[in-house]
Amino acid sequence: MSKILQYPELRVNPFDDKICKVFRSSQDGDCTFEDFLDMMSVFSDAAPKAVKAEHAFRVFDFDGDDILGVGDLRQVVDRLTAPQRLNDSDMQQLLQYILDEADLDDDGALSFAEFEHIIEKSSDFSKSFRIRL
Repeated sequence: MSKILQYPELRVNPFDDKICKVFRSSQDGDCTFEDFLDMMSVFSDAAPKAVKAEHAFRVFDFDGDDILGVGDLRQVVDRLTAPQRLNDSDMQQLLQYILDEADLDDDGALSFAEFEHIIEKSSDFSKSFRIRL
């Protein structure tokens, strides 16, 4: 896994550890060749947007409960804004804005369907969710 993390796209990615965790099939920290192939397949230009969205959702689901709750969204924003973290007020305002825009059923979290709906609106998602060898 340490060699995979040396790829330029992962070396600077704030989600590098989560990406590796999502694709790793064993709990001992090792990455098999099949894990590597799965990762490269999902991050290829040819991968369907739906497959990329499924894996992106898993990367952002920090607690593994199959929804993106406020805690998950907070961690996503924290990683994206590091090292300059948002203050609590700005963080609350941003999280509320995200939920206002994306939480279609008003349950305070994003389901995969709601996340996929956002991804469908994003024209550059597929281009940014890739690794070039």
